[in-house]
Amino acid sequence: MESSLKNVLVVSFGFLLLFTAFGGLQNLQSSLYREEGLGVAALSTIYGAVLVSSMFLPSVLIKKLGCKWSIVISMCCYVAFSLGNFYASWYTLIPTSIMLGLGAAPLWSAHCTYLTIMGNTHAEEAGKIGKNVVNQYFGIFFLIFQSSGVWGNLISSLVFGQKPTQGAIPEENLLSCGASDCLMATASTNSTQSPSQELIYTLLGIYTGSGVLAVLLVATFLQPIKDVQEKSKGEEKSSSFWSTLLSTFKLLRDKRLCLLILLPVYSGFQQAFLSGDYTRSYVTCALGIQFVGYVMISFSATNALCSVLYGKISQYTGRIALYMLGTGIHVSCVIALLLWKPHPHQLAMFFVFSGLWGMADAVWQTQNNALYGVLFEKNKEAAFANYRLWEAVGFVIAFGYSTFLCIYVKLYILLGVLSLTMVAYGIVEYLESKNLAQPLAMEETKPAEEGEIQTKL
Repeated sequence: MESSLKNVLVVSFGFLLLFTAFGGLQNLQSSLYREEGLGVAALSTIYGAVLVSSMFLPSVLIKKLGCKWSIVISMCCYVAFSLGNFYASWYTLIPTSIMLGLGAAPLWSAHCTYLTIMGNTHAEEAGKIGKNVVNQYFGIFFLIFQSSGVWGNLISSLVFGQKPTQGAIPEENLLSCGASDCLMATASTNSTQSPSQELIYTLLGIYTGSGVLAVLLVATFLQPIKDVQEKSKGEEKSSSFWSTLLSTFKLLRDKRLCLLILLPVYSGFQQAFLSGDYTRSYVTCALGIQFVGYVMISFSATNALCSVLYGKISQYTGRIALYMLGTGIHVSCVIALLLWKPHPHQLAMFFVFSGLWGMADAVWQTQNNALYGVLFEKNKEAAFANYRLWEAVGFVIAFGYSTFLCIYVKLYILLGVLSLTMVAYGIVEYLESKNLAQPLAMEETKPAEEGEIQTKL
C-alpha cells in the first residue's frame, strides 16, 4: 500500500473510533442528563468553546506541534469528555466540555491540513491534478468517518436494548409533531424512561475505550508531514506569536473567504436541525425516542457512501454540479418537511428523509473542506480554522433559537440561509473562473504580439 493512502486510512480510522464515542454521547446528552438542563448546557458549552478555540488555537498549535501531534493532543480532550460522563455533574461535564471544545478546532484544522498536504504531495509525485487527489482523499476520509454515526448509535441501541418498550402515542399528541411543533412538549412526554446506571457505565466504558484506541492508533502509525511550501521558506524567520495568533482573522481580508463564510455557517445550521430538531420534533414526537438511533444510522450510512462517491466523481462532474445536487436535495427536503404531518404508520418516510439529508450533508462535508484546501492552499491552517469558527457560529445560533422558535420558522431560516449561501458561492466560482482565464488570455496574446513584431521587421 502506498504511504499516502496508508496515512489517510490511519487518520480516517482514528476519527472513526473517536467519533463513534463522541457522536453517541452527543446524541444522548439531553436525554441522559435532563435535570436542570445539564445535557443541553454541556452541548452549548462545547460549541461555545469551539467558537473561541477557532479564533486562535489551530494555527498556533499546528505551527508549534505539527499536524500529527495536534491531532493526538486534541483527541485526548475528547477522551476527557467521555471520562467526565462517568460522574456527570456541573463540576465534571462543563469543564470537560470546555476541554473538548478547545480541542475540536485544532483537531479538524490539523486533519484538513494534513489531508490537503498529503493529497497535493502525492499528486505532484504521480503527475496528477492536486484538487482531484485532495477531493478523493476527503471522500475516503468521510466514507470511513461518517460510518461512526452508524456504530455509535448501534452500540447505544444494543446496550440500552433492555429498556422497556413504549406504548402507542395518542393521536392528539401527533397533531403537534412536525413543522407545527412549537413548545416541544410532546417530544419530552413521548420519550422513554432513563436506562439504569449500570447500563450507562457499560456504554461509557465502551466509548472511552474507543477514544483511547483512536489516540494510540494515530500516535503510533501516523507519519508526520511538513508542507513543501513551509520547507521552501526555511531561510525566512518564523513569524511572531501574535502574527500566528491573528492569522485566522487576517485571512478575512481575502474577499473569497468573506463570501464563503456562509458555507460553514449553513453546515452548522443544517447539522443542528437534524440532530436537534428533526430527531426531537419528528422522530421522537411521532415514533418515540427508541427510534432515534435507527433513523440516525440511516443518515450516517447514506452520508458515508455518498462521501466516497462524491470524492470519486468530482473529478468528472466538478464541484459546482455537486453543490447544485446538495442544494436541490436540501431545498426539496425542507419543503417536504414543511408540508408533511409525521405519523407512526409512515415509518419508512422517517428513514427516507434522514437518508436524503445524509446525501446532501455529504456534499457540504466533502466539498467544503476540499474547496477551502484548494482556494487557500498557502494558508491552510488559518482557512480551516475559519471554517470551524463559522461552523461553530452556525451551531451556536441554531442551538440558541432552538427552544423558542417553531419548527416551521427554523425550516424557513434554513431555506433563506441556503439561498444566500449559494449566491455567495456562485460569486466565488465566477471570480475564480476570471482569475483562471486571465493567464490563458495573456498566453494567447503573446504569440500574436510576436507575429506583429516579425511582420514589422
